[in-house]
Amino acid sequence: MGNGFNQKELNEIKELVCDEVDARSSMLIEASHAIHENPELNFEEHFAHELLTGILEDEGLSPVRKAYDLDTAFEANIEGAGPTIAVLCEYDALPDIGHACGHNIIATAGLGAGLAAATVAKKMGGSLRILGTPAEEGGGGKVFMGDRGAFENIDAALMVHPASGDLVRMNTIAIHRLQVEYEGQAAHAAASPHRGKNALDAAVLGYQNVAALRQHIRPDERIHGIFTDGGRKPNIVPEFSSMEWYVRSKNMRTLEPLKKRVLSCLEAGAMASSCTMSHSWVDPYYADMVDNETICTLYASNAHRLGRDPIEPDSENKVVGSTDMGNVSYLVPSIHPMIGVAPYGVPIHTPDFANHARSESGDSGVIDGAKILAMTVVDLWANNGNMETAQQEFASAISQQS
Repeated sequence: MGNGFNQKELNEIKELVCDEVDARSSMLIEASHAIHENPELNFEEHFAHELLTGILEDEGLSPVRKAYDLDTAFEANIEGAGPTIAVLCEYDALPDIGHACGHNIIATAGLGAGLAAATVAKKMGGSLRILGTPAEEGGGGKVFMGDRGAFENIDAALMVHPASGDLVRMNTIAIHRLQVEYEGQAAHAAASPHRGKNALDAAVLGYQNVAALRQHIRPDERIHGIFTDGGRKPNIVPEFSSMEWYVRSKNMRTLEPLKKRVLSCLEAGAMASSCTMSHSWVDPYYADMVDNETICTLYASNAHRLGRDPIEPDSENKVVGSTDMGNVSYLVPSIHPMIGVAPYGVPIHTPDFANHARSESGDSGVIDGAKILAMTVVDLWANNGNMETAQQEFASAISQQS
């Protein structure tokens, strides 16, 4: 098999890392519940940061707190001669609805996988990096960490995300956020409306133009926006309005022309109402996910060992969204599978899903997710061919994207 491990030995090591997860199951579930009960928005995850790094310290590792100049990022390394595998933890929450994306599960499944894999790293000659990655929900923590070297000398990056079913991958699409402002001229809406230039009209017309555009975009594209300022009082012609938009497409290549079409729609609103418009694209953008098929196959095989059956997304079973893990997947071979913790049809980013993230099924997602990821790390350490194939596939996939 390469690296001197036969199939029997590999199976024994996998059983060992699963036992190591089981030995920590109470601690991992308690940590998951604690993070769930203390939701924190992006870059404000101080409770989760201290909890997770404290556990790493208690386990004999030496976590780097506030890693990569981010107050709520962390890193712990196990040095070896073999491939370096990164296991990622996310732990930020959503406004108002808390852990409705289940990042408490991501955090503790990643933690459990890293701790279990660490127990066999020396025996297998592998290297490991456990990364705490804040601010997935719009802040782009992984992007900043990648820019600052977090994924240098990393051979593969793994994480698992909760959903309403077991999926080999998430249907990810690239996203760029857009801020738009309109400026007009104030006037008394009854006494002298003819002297005004209505910035709210500009925004409304721009919104309607985008609504019409939605009929003529690709099935894998999304455009959604809100009004963030629409005036002060009804009897004052609004001299200012603003909007926030998310523009998404299959990948960065197809996103660029869509961004231009959206801007044309919004600029037309300004022109029709005699207002002026300014805009800014908010970085970091999120790239699409380049799933590494070799590692996805290993993950699915290990999931089967636990009685789970991850399937390929289809029209009935899929999760569509954007993640900064996509940016990581352009740096190193990566996976972002989904683990079922809620009944079929319960979407993420809902209060119902938040409840399931702290349920018995959510706890199973923590333990099973940790075991599957740990076994996948073992596969990459045990067999040079797995890592070489993953690297070759990665190079080919990235070249096709450029």
